Amino acid sequence: MKLNKESVFVHFTSNLIILAVVSLLIAGVYFSEESATVSVNGKAIYKGDTKEPRVSLMINVYWGTEYIEPMLDVLDAYGVRTTFFIGGSWAAKNNELVKEIAARGHELGNHGYLHLDAGKLSLERNKQEIELTNKLIAELTGKTPSLFAPPSGDVGTNMYKACDALNMKVILWSRDTIDWRDKDADLVLKRATSDIQYGDLILMHPTAHTLAALPQILEYYKKAGIRAVCVSDNITSAN
Repeated sequence: MKLNKESVFVHFTSNLIILAVVSLLIAGVYFSEESATVSVNGKAIYKGDTKEPRVSLMINVYWGTEYIEPMLDVLDAYGVRTTFFIGGSWAAKNNELVKEIAARGHELGNHGYLHLDAGKLSLERNKQEIELTNKLIAELTGKTPSLFAPPSGDVGTNMYKACDALNMKVILWSRDTIDWRDKDADLVLKRATSDIQYGDLILMHPTAHTLAALPQILEYYKKAGIRAVCVSDNITSAN
């Protein structure tokens, strides 16, 4: 396979980032002297605009690579644009797929670099997780994420301070399909549609059963007169 200069640069940069992160982990920099596992109320966004008939699918990506393109095809078929929260270490290994997600008009958010519990990290380590991922996504797509979805929903004082310093909005969710645990398309469908409310932020991942449920989810929204939109579009009026 022939690589152009841009591809060589991105691969080289990705490898440097991985080496830098590993070095920091070995050095133990990611541990905070004072554990910050307590949630800070009011600083995370759990829901969008409740007055408009809109919801958002937020797709967190660290694995399930083989399901990304089929999910993109389903979203295209329904004319839906949504938000993929990208893990930095995954992006480093899947440059072209990150570019394709962006090229198809979807929003890219930040999901940390190594899927660490942000509530247990120091202020500087939180900044590194976010900045490394932002830098890589920006190099691949030309756009720097402004939304941060903390891995496992784990939050803490240092994480909030890091996001404030980096001008990142912290995004959690109002609905969780729990598709990583319950490998059942019917359950995914039910959790993404039952008693749906305007402004809902619906968490999911690229899995076989989520892919199977996705057309039915989008069809349900369509019949209900609800638009599935990017997270930024959903939260703008509400926050």
